[in-house]
Amino acid sequence: MEKVADKVLIRKIEPEDADQISEIQSSITNTAAGIDFRRIIEQQLQRDEGIGYAAEVGGRVVGFMISSFVYGGFGLDKSAWITNFGVHPDFMAKGIGKSLANELFKAYKQKGIKNIFSAVPWDSVDILSFFKTLGFDRSSLINLRKDL
Repeated sequence: MEKVADKVLIRKIEPEDADQISEIQSSITNTAAGIDFRRIIEQQLQRDEGIGYAAEVGGRVVGFMISSFVYGGFGLDKSAWITNFGVHPDFMAKGIGKSLANELFKAYKQKGIKNIFSAVPWDSVDILSFFKTLGFDRSSLINLRKDL
């Protein structure tokens, strides 16, 4: 029997994916997506400031991973940050997130980037567990926030 992961196409993200990505985000958070994914994707593609991938099954986007470059911030060499990702709840735990991440890692390795970071809410055990399975661990950075 063919697994879902065997039917997944991982491809570069396109601005046309924005509506489906918003739907995925809304299905995960159970709220309307307040993120302009089209603008994020268009800026990323135009400026070549990061890498993004979409996971497609049967012509439908079921997952995404968006990242960006950081150049020399806080003593770090050129590095990357996974800024947004999601897999539609109907397709979670089927290897799609891992496939997206592996494609991202491969692309960054080819670009000579050695460090990839992400920020995870401290109480999101499922997201933290996902990143741990990918080999992420705590970094020397602490996330800070100021409300305005």
